[in-house]
Amino acid sequence: MSPGAAPAPTDADAGTGRPGAAAVAGAVAAARRAQPAWEALGFAGRKRVLDAWRVLILRRADELADLIGRETGKTPDDARLEVVLVADHLRWAAAHAARVLRRRRVPAGMLMVNQSATLAYRPLGVIGVIGPWNYPAFIPIGPVSAALAGGNTVVLKPSELTPATGRWLAATLAEAAPGQDLLQVVAGDGDTGAELCRSGVDKISFTGSSATGRKVMAACAETLTPVVIEGGGKDAMVVAADADLEAAADAAVWAAMSNAGQTCVGLERVYVVREAAERFLELVTAKAAALRTGDRPDADLGPIVLPRQVEVIRGHVRDALARGARALLGGEHSFAPPYVAPVVLADVPEDSTALTQETFGPVLVVNTVGSVEEAVELVNAGSYGLGASVFTRDRAAGRSVAGRLRAGMVSVNAVIAFAGIPALPFGGVGDSGFGRVHGADGLREFTRTQAVTSQLFRPPLRPTSFSRTPGTMRALVRMMRAVHGRR
Repeated sequence: MSPGAAPAPTDADAGTGRPGAAAVAGAVAAARRAQPAWEALGFAGRKRVLDAWRVLILRRADELADLIGRETGKTPDDARLEVVLVADHLRWAAAHAARVLRRRRVPAGMLMVNQSATLAYRPLGVIGVIGPWNYPAFIPIGPVSAALAGGNTVVLKPSELTPATGRWLAATLAEAAPGQDLLQVVAGDGDTGAELCRSGVDKISFTGSSATGRKVMAACAETLTPVVIEGGGKDAMVVAADADLEAAADAAVWAAMSNAGQTCVGLERVYVVREAAERFLELVTAKAAALRTGDRPDADLGPIVLPRQVEVIRGHVRDALARGARALLGGEHSFAPPYVAPVVLADVPEDSTALTQETFGPVLVVNTVGSVEEAVELVNAGSYGLGASVFTRDRAAGRSVAGRLRAGMVSVNAVIAFAGIPALPFGGVGDSGFGRVHGADGLREFTRTQAVTSQLFRPPLRPTSFSRTPGTMRALVRMMRAVHGRR
């Protein structure tokens, strides 16, 4: 829930003393009324609607990209990439919901051989989604598409900085599914988000800072509303001595600087093995120095959207330099609000805020380590655990390193590849949150499991009856020993 000016309370809100309360209540009520009919369509019927929505989004892709650019200041290509990701993730959720969520049989086991056992994933009802401003279409589409594909309806609270993008998504879905009220939008600031948490929705999906995530959890706790939290990140890259340094440097600069560094899974720190450090630093510095920043048609980096974030970024750079870090590119002169030009720092102490807190700007820290093992220890020492990457020519070694990193997602010889694969779950650990969106795990996140048994025949032994005899239980014990009494 990004900060900003709250909308003026309506007359309906005045009696509650809580701005936005009536609007939220109305949106949730409308979504609640629409949900049974939406669920009754079944997987195939919902897929037809979601497919039509995707086609409409792609037909009007330039319109959505332009809107994203106007609300966030993104470069045109960054906005177009977001639209492409929206369409692909929406397609995947619609295509795979039936396979992942349909009722399936499970083994009943020897004790319950007379029972048929099935497992199903039922919709929760109404899902509340609190979206961020940095990817105002792509990030919400993960929980929105999963929730809808599973038979839920949705109330979306977009960031107050990007309300038009949220409204555009709802309007296009309404065009694809007229009269169904599947996606409601409530605009407002953090107070509106808090109202959504307390509104009686069946689950909340939140994306934003870890600090705000804690506030969301506290508000949801009042009504025992379950939550999915995707908090901040301090994503790291490990560069081994045998890595393709040209590829690693290119990936590092893009992951750190795209969208002006305002990406939750953006790269903020690199640990490069000493043998490769000098050349890697040369490449990173040269590539970052070539980037264009500002209000110009050919810009690579747009503005920092939150004005106060400029001072956070500046503070991290100042702290690192005051503690003895080297500025290989940029420094105090990189700041021309609302723009920040690329900054590359080396030899930054591990207790500097540039390494312990989320910077969320175009600042890349590159520290030299003695070994990959040391790099893994330093990556895992942080409180965040969202994404990471590993660069090495030995793919087996890369997978091994990935498995030892405390991160929800890792790419080997690439960066942020996991976010572009709709089948993979997205989420982190530690201060980066919990729960998942995207993939099969993301579809199940917005459902409730229901186990059902059905008796096939009367059992010869009836241990769950007061009419059982000692002989029944002795026979049951003998049977279990015969079947399961050996290693």
